[in-house]
Amino acid sequence: MPDQLRYRNDKSLFDSLLEDRDVKRVNELIQKREEEGPQGVRRQLLSTSVRLSSGMAPGIHAMAKDCAERLEMDIPLELYVYSSPTFNAACFKPEEGRLFVMFSSSLLEGFTETELKFVMGHEFGHYIYGHHDIPIGYLLKGRSKPGPKLALELFAWSRNAEVSADRAGAWCARDFNSVASALFKLSSGLTGSFIKFNLDEFLSQVDEMQAVDAEPGQGASQADWFSTHPFSPLRVRALQLFHDSELMKEQGGTSIDEMDVGVQRTMSLMEPSYLDGRTDAAIAMRHLLFAGAVVVASASGEVSKEEIEVFEKFFEKGDFSDKLNIERLRDELPSRISRVCEQTTVTQRMQVVRDLCTIARAENGISPEERDVINEIADGLEVSRNFICQSIEKDPEPD
Repeated sequence: MPDQLRYRNDKSLFDSLLEDRDVKRVNELIQKREEEGPQGVRRQLLSTSVRLSSGMAPGIHAMAKDCAERLEMDIPLELYVYSSPTFNAACFKPEEGRLFVMFSSSLLEGFTETELKFVMGHEFGHYIYGHHDIPIGYLLKGRSKPGPKLALELFAWSRNAEVSADRAGAWCARDFNSVASALFKLSSGLTGSFIKFNLDEFLSQVDEMQAVDAEPGQGASQADWFSTHPFSPLRVRALQLFHDSELMKEQGGTSIDEMDVGVQRTMSLMEPSYLDGRTDAAIAMRHLLFAGAVVVASASGEVSKEEIEVFEKFFEKGDFSDKLNIERLRDELPSRISRVCEQTTVTQRMQVVRDLCTIARAENGISPEERDVINEIADGLEVSRNFICQSIEKDPEPD
């Protein structure tokens, strides 16, 4: 049954990435290290957190056992808790035949049993679907950066992988309201009775995203739109489609095909479709990204051969040539920024900034001069500089 739960876009992108040359190279390096012995995950957990034995936390272990059986898992578990006011959980790649799952203290204390089952099932989902086989952290944070196209594919896959993990969590929780309230708590940080969770109002944020102005949801962090995780209301909407499908209903549920079409439509709100679009807005965004990428690449001086190769991985071979007038593109930045502002929403402008950060980060780090150009473009687009920081520094590991 767990295989049927997996989101198809996750599986197709996952299979494609496994065949990528850079992904294969990094996986081979990781495998060589692992053959030399344990990588110290367990030792690190033992030294920085508390292991929850079955005697110390029988309820937590009972929940974990129930989730493991629901997901047909057969691997010894070790559960850990660490002190933190932030709600968080993480599942680590197995080591020496054991799976390690870590929870923050505030999450264990602030979530109900069913909400915790959703979180546990989500973490187990990353394991059963082999998500750690795509070493996204190594690829995006290593010395040798991936090309921009691969970087964007990694981010897109990561968001789709979260959909699969969410479904595994929902399969364990078996209660949609608890699943939604868990995501509300993770998104808002609220657990008390002062603020009352309302599912319909939470989901209305998605409807507002899909409105004509397509602005981000009420009170939501704009950075959520362009992270490795889908924006929380989008996750709830995708899970609502899952809950109403034949996978969760004994009769009368929508087909898997219908469900995945709906999920894909929902997730498309986070995809940079302007790269291939033919609308005036898409063309204006693409023109700004082109000029911005050229100016950023040349900000530290003469454009290197390596920088040209990175640029052409994102665009097309030959797009960067000695015929390009970099100074003219630099002078045109304000007018291109203005055109984007006139024809796009804030969300679309954020996509351009996010993709520009992805390109710049692929060039083995961002210099102060390059950061100045990105800041200038972001200011012109009325996008927060804090969003730039989060786009550059966001932890890409699945959790």
